[in-house]
Amino acid sequence: MKHLFLQYFFPFALLFFGCSCASDGKKAKVILGDDTLTSGTIHISVDESFAPIIDSQIKVFMSQHPKANIIPHYKPEADCIKDLLNDSTRMVIITRGLTEEEVPFYKDTLSFVPLFGRLATDAVAVITHNNCRDSLFSVAEIKSMLNGTSGYKYDLVMDGLKATSTVRFLIDSVWPGQPMNGKVMAAKNSEGVIDYVATHPNALGFIGVSWIGNKEDSSQMTFQKKVKLAALQCARCEEEVYVRPYQANMALKRYPLNRGIYYVLKENFAGLGKGFVNFLTHEKGQLIFRRGYLVPDRMALQIRKANVSE
Repeated sequence: MKHLFLQYFFPFALLFFGCSCASDGKKAKVILGDDTLTSGTIHISVDESFAPIIDSQIKVFMSQHPKANIIPHYKPEADCIKDLLNDSTRMVIITRGLTEEEVPFYKDTLSFVPLFGRLATDAVAVITHNNCRDSLFSVAEIKSMLNGTSGYKYDLVMDGLKATSTVRFLIDSVWPGQPMNGKVMAAKNSEGVIDYVATHPNALGFIGVSWIGNKEDSSQMTFQKKVKLAALQCARCEEEVYVRPYQANMALKRYPLNRGIYYVLKENFAGLGKGFVNFLTHEKGQLIFRRGYLVPDRMALQIRKANVSE
């Protein structure tokens, strides 16, 4: 019971006592609203690559709290971060927390630092045309395709070229600090990537796995029939094994293109944003991540050995 009390009380202690005033004595800017933990209306900005799983989270939260209305705006990650400066947006869900440079910026701007934390593990999935003969790639081969030195002649398709989390993640993790010199194309969004790859045999697409990884979601089952999910060389295997972004491979860090799902909350009162964060970080929200075939960050995931083909 003591642990349960601390689990719920500690975030509120941070919210009210940690954010009520700045460390330099300046009075913090109060982000007010007429909402409560379980009622009212708020707008949140969400990385477009997380749309399917966040839609599921919002649907369940609002069904449990009929007086709550969470309006998501799905857009590229860079636009979500810009929205933190707008009074109309109090929460964003993106692939990272605040950087060391951003923390003092928001502290100077708001006189308090927005709360942020990791919710779950997602991954960047690689998809090919159903008739494509190649379905196994190493990270080195992905890198060579991005820098234009690969023998593969694929058109690479992203959910945008500059401002999306998928592009940033690939540049940071696969091709650090270098521009993409390969033949890279931009679709309007993740669904656009799937549609393009499905109709172009020489295309290779990159999308968030929450768009295609849930075998129980009817929309994703349709997407799974349109394209093929490629396997990448295992990041932690002694032998040369190729794995797909399935839940167990992500949890064991066998899949090499894992990334996080983070919240950033610009709210220093007990409002609806805080209520939604509580939901996402505790049992019900974490179960939704698990049932969406992602890896919940705050819930133990049991993995059992089984003989299945990749």
